[in-house]
Amino acid sequence: MSIRIRYFASLREKMGRVEEHIAPEGIATVSDIWKAVNQGRPLPDNLLCAVNMEYAEATTAVSDGDEVAFFPPVTGG
Repeated sequence: MSIRIRYFASLREKMGRVEEHIAPEGIATVSDIWKAVNQGRPLPDNLLCAVNMEYAEATTAVSDGDEVAFFPPVTGG
């Protein structure tokens, strides 16, 4: 199995992809996923995250078969 990762809004352009799948080995939290797909860089404080369509924190646990989404900060006017 794998963990599905989705990127939204400007993150799609920054990451150069809409989604990807990674193996769950060595992955315990949302922060671990971000580091795995970003050469070890820490999760930015202002980035929004969701696990299985529910808002999540960097420390939220993830497991095989989960869907994790990353969103840039939301602004309005």
